[in-house]
Amino acid sequence: MAETTPEYLVRERQLILEAALPHVPFDGWSQATLRLAAKEAGFDVNMAALAFPGGMTEIVEYWSATADAAMVARYGEADTDSMRFRDRITFLVRARIEVVVDHREAVRRAMTHVTRPSKAQTGVRGLYRTVDDMWCAAGDTSTDFSFYTKRGTLAAVYASTLLYWLDDASEESAATWAFLDRRIAGVMRIPQKRAKLKGAAGYVPDPKRFARMLSERLREGRAR
Repeated sequence: MAETTPEYLVRERQLILEAALPHVPFDGWSQATLRLAAKEAGFDVNMAALAFPGGMTEIVEYWSATADAAMVARYGEADTDSMRFRDRITFLVRARIEVVVDHREAVRRAMTHVTRPSKAQTGVRGLYRTVDDMWCAAGDTSTDFSFYTKRGTLAAVYASTLLYWLDDASEESAATWAFLDRRIAGVMRIPQKRAKLKGAAGYVPDPKRFARMLSERLREGRAR
């Protein structure tokens, strides 16, 4: 992941990722893609294994982490001080999608990868990191149980919006942003009091359920 990247490999990993993205729609997140990307980035093919010893899972996690960082950077550059809290969250969800907007098929294939049964924990971990970054950027300072319910609720909003965007053919993703506004209006009523454990349990991401939902949604998209 980006935060544990050895300093001497930061440049190599970024260049390999950038070279890999155009090939993913055709060859998937595969070892062949990694080796080709290393070569096109000007490295020996063995650099692919050195830069991403965890293979496909590691480069997908790295891409997600770099997209999260880009999202936070966009938020930092925007005038958000006068925004309502819910508008800040809307901005962040939209920004997270916009930073990968040119790589829709790579996103789809990355989601397919992390929804495999053996990778479900990877998918949930990445989703949690994304929504945690959103809340932290927006200024959330909660430390009680609402810390978890907020992230669980936002995970549902972000995941459903991302899935909607994958099949959105509207101009400039207008339908997706309208969908996001509806989701925010309908679900982003963050509790101000400590939630009961029973009521909050439904918000906590379940790895198997999350993986199954994404797999079914992706199959529906491919069938269209």
